[in-house]
Amino acid sequence: MAKARTQDAGASSRASSSKAPAGSRAPRQSQARIPTGDIRNKMKREEVYRARKADKEKEKKIHRMQAKEQRSVLGDKAPPKQEPETLESRREKDETIVAADDEEIQMDERDDEFASYFNGAPPKTLITTSEKPSLGTHKFVNELLRIFPNSEYYKRGTYELKKICKYAANRGYTNVMVIVEERARKELNGMLLIHLPNGPTATFKLTRPILSKAIRNHGRATAHRAELILNNFTTRVGRRVGRMLAALFDHNPEFRGRRVATFHNQRDFIFFRHHRYIFDNGEKCRLQELGPRFTLKLRKLQTG
Repeated sequence: MAKARTQDAGASSRASSSKAPAGSRAPRQSQARIPTGDIRNKMKREEVYRARKADKEKEKKIHRMQAKEQRSVLGDKAPPKQEPETLESRREKDETIVAADDEEIQMDERDDEFASYFNGAPPKTLITTSEKPSLGTHKFVNELLRIFPNSEYYKRGTYELKKICKYAANRGYTNVMVIVEERARKELNGMLLIHLPNGPTATFKLTRPILSKAIRNHGRATAHRAELILNNFTTRVGRRVGRMLAALFDHNPEFRGRRVATFHNQRDFIFFRHHRYIFDNGEKCRLQELGPRFTLKLRKLQTG
């Protein structure tokens, strides 16, 4: 009995010595072995997640400081700066990308459907909607009228699109834009762009339309003609779509108004933004968004 008691005492002393001091936390290294999703307690799970995130940020900061010191010491002999891995950097090179000075492309564009516009013809756009548009569609069209110069709204009614295009071509319009609405949900979901008189016709899916009033700290657009920026329209189809969008704007923007309309093509999505650039104290420049915003995705491009 005495031996058994001494053995139990020794075991209890060893167990007490192996325990962590009261009030101390378990080491993070042991927590890192457990996936965050396997922690059932919500508060504990959030605590572990924040701790691991803080550790990662600390490691990144130390790595950046070490790389900065290394570049300052080695100078030109320092290893090249690593570029962050993004979806664009991982994307496979598109074989249809053409150079801006490609002679074959330039020859084709001299005689395409947009040649008259790029030779100096002014744009004139007729904007209409699908049948029985909602109030939201009317508001969106009103903002488009402030973006595209020399544009007018034409009530759709029950007229067929062919008759509207014929009417527009006879009156000197160069473009017809149709804003398509899903009647059941009363939501915008498409845009049809027709270049007159001989096409082409582009069908876009329209998503994420945001009116100016919904944009925080938005400005108010003036009547000045906006400057146009087309970004990343580098493929054969992209150049054609870019020329089609350019044909909606005037050749001579009014730089005094400082308005900029941008179509940015990324991963086959075309993002539209409308800004005004503001100079502070004649040194710094900042952008003020005017709105609206929307995103286009080309569904179909056909001749005629």
